[in-house]
Amino acid sequence: MSRVANSPVAIPSGVEIKLDDSRGITVKGSKGELQHTIHDWVDVAQAEQTLTFAANQERQEAIALAGTTRALVNNMVTGVSEGFERRLQLVGVGYRAQAQGRKVNLTLGFSHPVEHAVPEGIEVETPSNTEIVIRGIDKQQVGEVAAKIRAYRPPEPYKGKGVRYAGERVIMKEAKKK
Repeated sequence: MSRVANSPVAIPSGVEIKLDDSRGITVKGSKGELQHTIHDWVDVAQAEQTLTFAANQERQEAIALAGTTRALVNNMVTGVSEGFERRLQLVGVGYRAQAQGRKVNLTLGFSHPVEHAVPEGIEVETPSNTEIVIRGIDKQQVGEVAAKIRAYRPPEPYKGKGVRYAGERVIMKEAKKK
């Protein structure tokens, strides 16, 4: 059984948390504001600079929801204070990326260029033409944008070409022998 919900979430200075009566929580910080609705089976208590989470029913699902809610709120606090970042690398001859406003133009070996629209709240920049940096305050949204860009051309196991996360290790296969 997980004990994630037992550890409190520390609230750093500069982050403001507001609990409302309709089971909602709003986290506001220097980088932005995030909101989340808390399930009926989870109780949230705020002491000075900490938040504690507890299941209000003796059910396994309630205990799991308390841990999940604690992790989500912790990610919200981290996001509005520090933000999240994912880096992608393009490996392959002629594979390029270029950020232009609210979209990313990708050349990935197809017969046509790929344009990926970037949602609101996410910043995308390309320090070099083979590197993409995705930043935002919502961890889930940053990861989703990175996964969608990677899905256009995931790394293949024979030559290693494709879009991969920075630091991702691609296990290479040996080519077919005659």
